[in-house]
Amino acid sequence: MKTKTPRAPGNRPRADARRSAEGLPAPAVPAGARGTYRHGDLRRALLDAGIELARSGGPHAVVLREATRRAGVVPNAAYRHFASHSALFGAVRAAALAGVAEAMSREIAALPPLPAAPSPEAVVAHARGCVRAVGTGYLRFAKAETGLFRTAFAAYSPDDPPPEPPVAALANGEQHPFALLSGALDRLTEAGALPPARRAGAEYLAWSAVHGMALLLIDGPLYVLRGDDAQALGERLLDMVERGL
Repeated sequence: MKTKTPRAPGNRPRADARRSAEGLPAPAVPAGARGTYRHGDLRRALLDAGIELARSGGPHAVVLREATRRAGVVPNAAYRHFASHSALFGAVRAAALAGVAEAMSREIAALPPLPAAPSPEAVVAHARGCVRAVGTGYLRFAKAETGLFRTAFAAYSPDDPPPEPPVAALANGEQHPFALLSGALDRLTEAGALPPARRAGAEYLAWSAVHGMALLLIDGPLYVLRGDDAQALGERLLDMVERGL
């Protein structure tokens, strides 16, 4: 008699297959392989469960009671670590944002390093490459981890704590998409390719353009585009952003 291999809940097998078919990277956010909580770090177990809920179902799937069920504990046990849905959701959102930043960092790290004594042209080319890498990583994450991407940038509810402005990530030294984009634009200015007079606020303009493309690809009329077509359109957008800066 054949036995069936258990399948994890949600649509993750389908998402993994799509990532593989489109040549996309593996998930950046921990998958939380633990099935149920038995001992150790309960907060981490609940957060892992929340991340998995967001990965498979987006922001509305992050429910505290379901996270406790997946962690294998009674709901009251969760309140020592997450006093409300907003507390858990905030932690999952932060993990999703870190996942976006990690995808961007991987693209930057994949660039050829500058030589020991680079020419001015090489410095400019590297700075431009960093800006493009930031946008490429952002779009790749949106396509590969759509549920987490939606969670990272979900609308805040009245019960959520007021969000910090993105610029706070710079002051705190966070690994944050805004901080990585700001660093790439700073390098572009230092290389002489972006006039200082146009540097102020350039993050918001570039971010808005790339984020809009990401939403059109995952939730809008560009959803029908896949593989090379979506990538080619993303490259054209990054060309436009680079010229516009």
